[in-house]
Amino acid sequence: MTTVSIAIPCYKSANTIGPVVDELRQVFAGRPEYDYQIILVNDSPGDDATSDKIEELCVADPKIVGVELTRNFGSTTAKMASLPYVKGDVLVFMDDDGQHPADQIFRLVEKVREGYDLVYARFSHKHHNAFKRFTSWLNSRVLELNGTKPRGIVISSYFAMDRIAVEALKRYKSPFPSMGGYLTHVVQRYANVDMEHRDRIAGHSNYTLGKMMALWITGFTNFSTVPLRAAVFVGTLFAAVGFLSAAVVVIRKLINPDIAAGFTTSIALQLGIGGVIMMLLGLCGEYIGRIYMTVSNMPQYEIRRIINAGGDKDAGRK
Repeated sequence: MTTVSIAIPCYKSANTIGPVVDELRQVFAGRPEYDYQIILVNDSPGDDATSDKIEELCVADPKIVGVELTRNFGSTTAKMASLPYVKGDVLVFMDDDGQHPADQIFRLVEKVREGYDLVYARFSHKHHNAFKRFTSWLNSRVLELNGTKPRGIVISSYFAMDRIAVEALKRYKSPFPSMGGYLTHVVQRYANVDMEHRDRIAGHSNYTLGKMMALWITGFTNFSTVPLRAAVFVGTLFAAVGFLSAAVVVIRKLINPDIAAGFTTSIALQLGIGGVIMMLLGLCGEYIGRIYMTVSNMPQYEIRRIINAGGDKDAGRK
């Protein structure tokens, strides 16, 4: 029998996670050749309603594991926190809001069993607002530009992976995790499966512009020196423009000594070039800061409690 582990990061999902789990259990009841394990990672520990709901689900079903983090670490880190408890031959990640069709989960699983390492659901039309669709598209383009996403593959938060990818991710200890970027250096068999995107059961998206910016920065700087090379290119370009402008000013002054110095133009150029320099210094600082946090052994996450994890009830640091 093939066991499928389903990991679901939960953030203020007291009203949605129950129906998602119920549908998963019903789907697996119709496929007796598969067994399931559901890992619910509570990434909103201050929300008592979500904590209580996860505990209720775990008590009702020993195949459900509850992992409560000490604070909100973000969706990607919550996914990483599920990895030590994965027992399945295939791991599937999905959201807690009901927008991912649970009845289509075996399309992902069976594609993995064909020999693919990583299989993403591809939604022809996402039921998100325009802001979320645009930021998701932009994030995808950024990841392609710096080489941390395979070209031609559409990524989504509903995806499945084989055991090789799971074991590789367990060795990934960066405090700034980027799962997709890491896996591009480990596996190469990718696939997409077309699915329909559902409406959210309740509530609204918790992704703000600030969270999306943090996601872009992590995806843009992890596992790639492309931004630094781009900084060198931009710096060289502005230096060339500066030298050329200086040469033009000198030649014009020699030809016509009475010509105005162009004070306003000079100030504008200095402000523009100065702004670019500060931006590039900030980029370098981002790399240096991440290196410092990593060598300082900053943990990916802290676990407050675990339910139904094979008798392991201890809080953990990873």
